[in-house]
Amino acid sequence: MQDIILASSSVYRRQLLNKLGINYRWQAPDVNETSIDGESPADLVKRLSRNKAVALAPHYPSALIIGSDQVAALENRILGKPGNHTHAKTQLQLASGRQVTFFTGLTLYNATTRTTQTCCELYQVTFRQLTDAQIENYLQREQPYDCAGSFKSEGLGIALFDELEGRDPNTLIGLPLIALIKMLNNEGIDVLDAKQDAAI
Repeated sequence: MQDIILASSSVYRRQLLNKLGINYRWQAPDVNETSIDGESPADLVKRLSRNKAVALAPHYPSALIIGSDQVAALENRILGKPGNHTHAKTQLQLASGRQVTFFTGLTLYNATTRTTQTCCELYQVTFRQLTDAQIENYLQREQPYDCAGSFKSEGLGIALFDELEGRDPNTLIGLPLIALIKMLNNEGIDVLDAKQDAAI
C-alpha cells in the first residue's frame, strides 16, 4: 500500500483521520495561504488544499498526500483563524444570531501518478444570540484562537449554536471524512476491507 501523508500539523485533523484506522504520517507544508483578489471562499480552500498536498510531493514522491484547508464566511466576508482574543471576540460578535458557512477544501494527491482529487464541502452553522459576557466566558474557557470561526465544535463550542446543517459533521472540525473515504476508495483503499485492514 502507498504511504499516506497528512499535509497538516493540525491536531484536530489528526484526531479525525485516526477514526479511519489507517497508518499515516503527517508533516506541515510550507504554503502561502494568502487569498487572491476576487477569489471565492470555495476557490480559496480548494486551491490551498491542493497546494498543501502538492508541496509535500518532493518529500514523499510515491505517497498519497491529503491536503485540507478551511475558512468561514459571513455574507461573503471570510473569517479565518482569529489568532488572538480580540479578533476571536469580534468574530463571535459578528456571528451572533446569524448563519455562518464553513468551506472546507480537501485534496488527495497521488504523487506517483500526479493525479489530484479535489472538492469543497460546505457546512452551515446558525449561531445563538450571544451576549458579550457569554462570548467572553467561552473564549476564556476554550481559547479557540487557532480555529476558523473562533470556536471548537467538538468541545464547548456546541453551546454557541442554534442549528447545524451539512452532510458530514467532521467537515466542521476540518477534515471531510466521507469525501476522503470516497477519494481513498478511488485509489484502491477501502477502509472497511478486511484485507486492507491486514495490510495497514
